[in-house]
Amino acid sequence: MNAVQMKKVDVDEADMRLDRWFKAHFPGLGFGQLQKLIRSGQIRVEGGRVKTSTRLLAGQMVRVPPITGAAAPDQALGQSKAAWREDDATFLRSLILHDDKHVMVLNKPFGLAVQGGSGINRHVDGMLEAFRDRKGQKPRLVHRLDRDTTGVMLIAKTRSAAKAMAESFRHRDTRKTYWAVVKGVPRPNEGRISTHLLKESTDDGDRMRIARHGEPDADHAVTNYRVIEKAGDRLSWLELKPVTGRTHQLRIHTQYIGTPIIGDPKYFDIENWELPNGIQKRLHLHAQRIVIPHPAPHLGIPVLDISAPLSPHIKQTFNLLGFDEENGMSDEEEF
Repeated sequence: MNAVQMKKVDVDEADMRLDRWFKAHFPGLGFGQLQKLIRSGQIRVEGGRVKTSTRLLAGQMVRVPPITGAAAPDQALGQSKAAWREDDATFLRSLILHDDKHVMVLNKPFGLAVQGGSGINRHVDGMLEAFRDRKGQKPRLVHRLDRDTTGVMLIAKTRSAAKAMAESFRHRDTRKTYWAVVKGVPRPNEGRISTHLLKESTDDGDRMRIARHGEPDADHAVTNYRVIEKAGDRLSWLELKPVTGRTHQLRIHTQYIGTPIIGDPKYFDIENWELPNGIQKRLHLHAQRIVIPHPAPHLGIPVLDISAPLSPHIKQTFNLLGFDEENGMSDEEEF
């Protein structure tokens, strides 16, 4: 870029810090170089000097000086194979349950990680690069699902949508329903699990455990559950509704009441217990439904109410056990 540009701050970029605005529009610009341009007054907003922490307002004009070595997003996309992979875009489109200008909802399959980590090269967050627009805006994860958990996952397509939905989660205006197949049958058949959870490091990675009374750094976790159907006393299908959203909360809570989720490599702790023939040794936890206020209700969709079809391995288990999905359907979630 060899000439001065005047770029207008979009409505969706309101309240964004200046440094983050530059990172979105000019991903090749280093932070040190940005600071130098700001200190020298080459970068200005509405003609005035600014700081990296300056919050932008919609409609403001940002003076962008000639920048060397910092490609704009559309140029960067053409230079980097990782930034645009058509196979990733095609794959994510095959998972879409709902799509509009602000929100995308996916049905996440088994084994697909949501974010990167040790030994993880393919994940939803990385594949969302395929949907980065010419302004440099990439869809954002709103919440997380464990790698082996399947089902409904929200993606915000705009910054304002991400902020609005994050607030809905924070204020517990979101209703989430999970289905799980567990060993045994909880007693009673319906109840509320309330504990404190603590993360600890092990040789097999981080895991959660039930905290002792008064143990520091523990987080309160609450889950409501009910038994939908039973296969004798050996297996049951549970509806789980988390009130809080702690790491591995549903997996540790079902273990805590003596009915761990089948196929769970971390928390299934019943020794010498074997899965019935025909049931795959995969985690049987499915994010079945989410109900959340739409971040842009002016579109005529005041509430998003999305359900996800069962993953193939859980569907197979339902068929083997004679569970009827219709028995788990409910219209109770309302705002």
